[in-house]
Amino acid sequence: MLILIAEDDELILHTIEHKLVKEGHEVILSRNGREAIEKIKSLDIDLVITDIMMPFASGTEILSTIQDLGKNIPVIVLSSMGQEEVVIDAFDMGASDFMIKPFSPNELLLRIKKLANKPA
Repeated sequence: MLILIAEDDELILHTIEHKLVKEGHEVILSRNGREAIEKIKSLDIDLVITDIMMPFASGTEILSTIQDLGKNIPVIVLSSMGQEEVVIDAFDMGASDFMIKPFSPNELLLRIKKLANKPA
């Protein structure tokens, strides 16, 4: 599975990368939203993990781009902002799942497996 991680926090980015590579996934890293959007446009990505607040383009802009392109890519949104409004907005824009930071990398893996087994 090809997974795009869009996260500007280097520690979180590399923690997720390490966990996913160890599980046999192919991982692409983006440190800002604009870079993530370019990769979504040009590559055949199976799943996106994105922070909500990033430089140049937010996680909601990433969700909007995926919808505009008509791509059916599951998206797990990460955020340190757990306010109900932020969560609802993310789901309204097409997020498949939402996790509040800090989160367990093992729980993230379980959620990825669950999404990977869903029929398209």
